[in-house]
Amino acid sequence: MEKEITAFITYLHNVKEMSSNTEMSYRRDLEKVRNFMESRGIRSAAEMTQADLDAYVRYLEDHRFAAATVSRNIASLKAFYHYLVQEGIVEKDIAGDLKAPKIEKKLPEILTPGEVVRLLEQPSGNSPKEIRDKAMLELLYATGIRVTELITLKLSDVNMSMNFILCRDRTKERIIPFGSAARNALARYLDGTREEMLENKASDVLFANCSGQPMSRQGFWKLIKYYAKKADIKADITPHTLRHSFAAHLVENGADLRSVQEMLGHSDISTTQIYANMNHNHIREVYAKAHPRG
Repeated sequence: MEKEITAFITYLHNVKEMSSNTEMSYRRDLEKVRNFMESRGIRSAAEMTQADLDAYVRYLEDHRFAAATVSRNIASLKAFYHYLVQEGIVEKDIAGDLKAPKIEKKLPEILTPGEVVRLLEQPSGNSPKEIRDKAMLELLYATGIRVTELITLKLSDVNMSMNFILCRDRTKERIIPFGSAARNALARYLDGTREEMLENKASDVLFANCSGQPMSRQGFWKLIKYYAKKADIKADITPHTLRHSFAAHLVENGADLRSVQEMLGHSDISTTQIYANMNHNHIREVYAKAHPRG
């Protein structure tokens, strides 16, 4: 099955032009399927039956995988079989009837404005690392970009005179403004610190790690965990928490959903709608607490 999976990932890359993160997610899911099937003596997709796929889904459920994980694995199987049928590798789409479990939609974890301020104030020293950390945190909250987008930013993507960044993915690009706090932190970082940290002085990479190489996802993950603990933030936050907080705070303060959708890079506004729902819940809570007969 390894060759079939590799061919499918190549198809996603070349034809569907999906992001590397999406490709990795599909491969990870399908490698789990391959391992399960090989344990049953099945070596190719053509050998799999409806009963085998049902057994795999039961395996996930019996091992208490989250409903979202089971659902994603089923979606990966369906996309894989759609490709296999399309390419004539198998005759029948046996994944089409797989039923995904119902997922209880949870509101994303966000920080209060006060918690955001505490977090962003933590890197306050004059060391190159703290100057860089301050710039990264301020820019992440100011723009709501994904951590992968943050660490792959180029110096040429930043327009300091107009206060915006150019954020690119495989198929499109978007312009996102940032405010004075992020601008000041960036200006301080760009005034000698970035060049001091970079091993390759000719590199266009915006953020470097302490070894002079481009910052990694894991490196930034550790960084944000460190400052969250230092700020005494109890929530188990991730870099994505700042993205959610950026969007929720914009909507709460009157930003229209279309603009937020464009800044976040959501292809479907229904994805952005969750932040409006969060705002409605907040309004109801405020009313219940403040109204005399609430």
